[in-house]
Amino acid sequence: MMEIVKYVVIGLEVLTSIALIIIILMQSGKESGLGAISGNSDSYMNKSGSGDLNKKLASATKWVAVAWILLTLTLSLI
Repeated sequence: MMEIVKYVVIGLEVLTSIALIIIILMQSGKESGLGAISGNSDSYMNKSGSGDLNKKLASATKWVAVAWILLTLTLSLI
């Protein structure tokens, strides 16, 4: 029975790890728009509401990271 729980927790941890990687890669950097290469701060992406998306991605990053930490702690106790 404990082996099944262990494999389920490992599977969930793999899924949250992949989700965390994807969410982090989708976020724009804090320095976007500051350099000459990246363009000015009045670009289409800044006007079209990408700030809302960045807020949602930041919130999702926090929750998925908390889930990942809890799964890792659970796995270490099994």
